[in-house]
Amino acid sequence: MKITITSILLSILLFLSILSPSLAAERCNPNDKKALLQIKQSFNNPYLLASWGNLSGQIPAAVGDLPYLQTLVFRKLSNITGTIPSAIAKLTHLTLVRLSWTNLTGPVPAFFAQLKSLTFLDLSFNDLTGSIPPELSQLTNLNAIHLDRNKLTGQIPEWIFTGNVPDIYLSHNKLTGPIPKSFGYYNYTTLDFSSNMLSGDLSFMFGSNKTVQIVDFSQNMFQFNLSNVVFPASLTSLDFSHNKIFGSLPVQLTALNFQYLNVSYNRLCGKIPTGGKLQSFDATSYSNNLCLCGAPLPAC
Repeated sequence: MKITITSILLSILLFLSILSPSLAAERCNPNDKKALLQIKQSFNNPYLLASWGNLSGQIPAAVGDLPYLQTLVFRKLSNITGTIPSAIAKLTHLTLVRLSWTNLTGPVPAFFAQLKSLTFLDLSFNDLTGSIPPELSQLTNLNAIHLDRNKLTGQIPEWIFTGNVPDIYLSHNKLTGPIPKSFGYYNYTTLDFSSNMLSGDLSFMFGSNKTVQIVDFSQNMFQFNLSNVVFPASLTSLDFSHNKIFGSLPVQLTALNFQYLNVSYNRLCGKIPTGGKLQSFDATSYSNNLCLCGAPLPAC
């Protein structure tokens, strides 16, 4: 009977570093055993468990020969290089992919759209380039996607993430253009689009019926009037700093249970509303605006 492998690294480590050859033969399907041995060989046959932290080379195509794999993790392995192999597209049982903190290059592969069971995709902290493939919108079971800390360019596709993806991380790339209007139709928990070159109006992303909790749109070029934006009661963290946002701070912000707030380096004016958590933040949360005033800034 085939085993269900939940983590490629854990499985390889257990199989190759702990189990004896005879015991491994009893517990591991012959086809899985062959694939694992091929993967081991591609990484120069490491023997000791500790040596796996120094894996080097490319992710081998043999990974695709583990058809029951559910979790694929290559993380914090700085010597892993090359592109993401297309063989991963064969792993249709995958629910979690984490290829992060490596030196992977090339594009974000469109073939991830074939992995319909995927609920978590993390390709962060790499050197991936090119645009975000619109095919990713076909991953309707995603709960989180991390494409942050890469070198991605171009605009965010209009119809990407057309389901409710609670957590979306696109920060620290080179993305341009506006946020697609389709994002305003759905609910999220965390949105981090910071440190890009995005522009336009963000007001459609908010509303009393939304459920977003953490929002970071800092260090972009967003430009819109903040005065009449309605924020959801769920919001606990808001970072609009380093943009071109104008208008005044809505009084409704005093009703929110903020744990973090930063609207510095914009073009805001008027008196900071009194009440709630707004005065619990220091002046740096409001500094370098056009004409904001009132505690914790100087009086109007």
